[in-house]
Amino acid sequence: MFSEFKAFIARGNVLDLAVGVIIGAAFGAIVKSLTDDVIMPFIGAIFGGLDFSNHFLPLGAVPEGTAPTLAAMKAANVPVFAYGSFLTAVINFIILAFIIFLIVREANRFLAKKPQEATPEGPTEVELLTEIRDALKK
Repeated sequence: MFSEFKAFIARGNVLDLAVGVIIGAAFGAIVKSLTDDVIMPFIGAIFGGLDFSNHFLPLGAVPEGTAPTLAAMKAANVPVFAYGSFLTAVINFIILAFIIFLIVREANRFLAKKPQEATPEGPTEVELLTEIRDALKK
């Protein structure tokens, strides 16, 4: 069983997938930081200090003395509809999808420009079969 597992892990596709997942997670963290630390504050400045992360609707009774922030509501176990956090996640996804699209597009351009190896021109199947037939006749 261990040798089968070792053979499975040693296959190239599994290693490529593992590397892709690790790089994807790191790339996701970069995009999250870009959205949270650069884009959303910029959008907030354009719309007069709008902070999407603290936009929510409480769905239950709010205990007295609880601050009107999402973190305080979650700490008080108040069910909330956190549409601001959802909007931020959607923006993260759109940015990530667009960046991946750009990377794939450039990779496809690079691969298309790669010079194709010249394949030697040789006889076609019909020509080869004709030669074989003629050789057999002799």
